[in-house]
Amino acid sequence: MLAFQILIDGFAVSALYALGATGFTLIFGVSGVLNLSHGAIMVLAAVAAWAAASMLHTGTYTGALIGVAVALVAAFATYFAVVQPIQKSRRIPNEEKEIFVLTGTLLWGIMIQELIAYFFTNNAKTVLPIVDGVVDLLGVRTPKNEIFTAVVCCLVIGLLWLLVNRTRTGKAVLAASMNPRGVTLLGLELTNIYVVVWAIYGVLAGIAGVLLGMFLGVSSYSVGPLTASAFSIVVLGGLGSVSGSLIAAFVVGYLETLTAYLISPAYRTIPALLLLVIVMYIRPQGLLGRRRG
Repeated sequence: MLAFQILIDGFAVSALYALGATGFTLIFGVSGVLNLSHGAIMVLAAVAAWAAASMLHTGTYTGALIGVAVALVAAFATYFAVVQPIQKSRRIPNEEKEIFVLTGTLLWGIMIQELIAYFFTNNAKTVLPIVDGVVDLLGVRTPKNEIFTAVVCCLVIGLLWLLVNRTRTGKAVLAASMNPRGVTLLGLELTNIYVVVWAIYGVLAGIAGVLLGMFLGVSSYSVGPLTASAFSIVVLGGLGSVSGSLIAAFVVGYLETLTAYLISPAYRTIPALLLLVIVMYIRPQGLLGRRRG
């Protein structure tokens, strides 16, 4: 029974991580940005959905949409207020811009975290689930919301695949991830592609954050672990490799679930971080290597 419960819970957690990490990876693959405010944006989406449904009485569906919209706005704010000014600055040497972007997004994430704590306290918030009730799976009582979470994550990732591989905009994004200079030579504006990528990221992070709030609940303390998990997934999968991140998300998700069940939820992120250290020594390029051209 316990093994099957771990299998179900691990799949739902892994799917959530895969959804969030896909956007995280997409941004790096296209623009070379590691957004360390990722966890803060996910938590912000969940808290916004909770506040809209619980305090403003908008209803569960509307609250979820508000949460995703807030994440989208936060993603654009991250790009236009933090990332783009650094990338375009003439005062910062090109070789130092990456570390400035890392520092800038980290501080931006801390600011969001502190604002959440100030306005909504550090107490955990659980977003009202869209699907109520439980279902019996091989003798294991499983919340329908958990199954709903896994299904939605898989569907959204599938839609993203179709967008990237079957639409003109998606193919431009894919081309930019492989050869940014070549895309510029073809007459496409990289800035427009970056905006599209950040929009996709904001929607993915928002959906993942709202679903996480429904499934496990969040607080301002969740920001650090969520960012650490996303970073671990992206590095394990291979910086810029979306397929590698999907595989790594399930590795990290099941590691965390096993740790939570067999040891303690307080230590759930430690095994994944230890695995990250090992992989960095043995295979620095990650599971599927780098895809940036």
